Amino acid sequence: MNEKTNRIRFSLSISSEMYLSYYRGEAEYVLTRTHDGKRVKFPARFLRKFITYEGISGEFEIEVDQNNRFKGMRRIR
Repeated sequence: MNEKTNRIRFSLSISSEMYLSYYRGEAEYVLTRTHDGKRVKFPARFLRKFITYEGISGEFEIEVDQNNRFKGMRRIR
């Protein structure tokens, strides 16, 4: 069965200090705008594998299924 997926692209620049609020549980979700201007909200835990000493920066892509369930996330640049 071929499941249809949707890809959502956006850029992020989150300092390591700001990400600490997510890590401590003070903020659970990240809210940002996609490249085409739509708002996207997702759990901050999706970003854990991308954190560095400087924070999180770059262009990212989230893949969701036809029911908008998370399938994966990757850094593009």
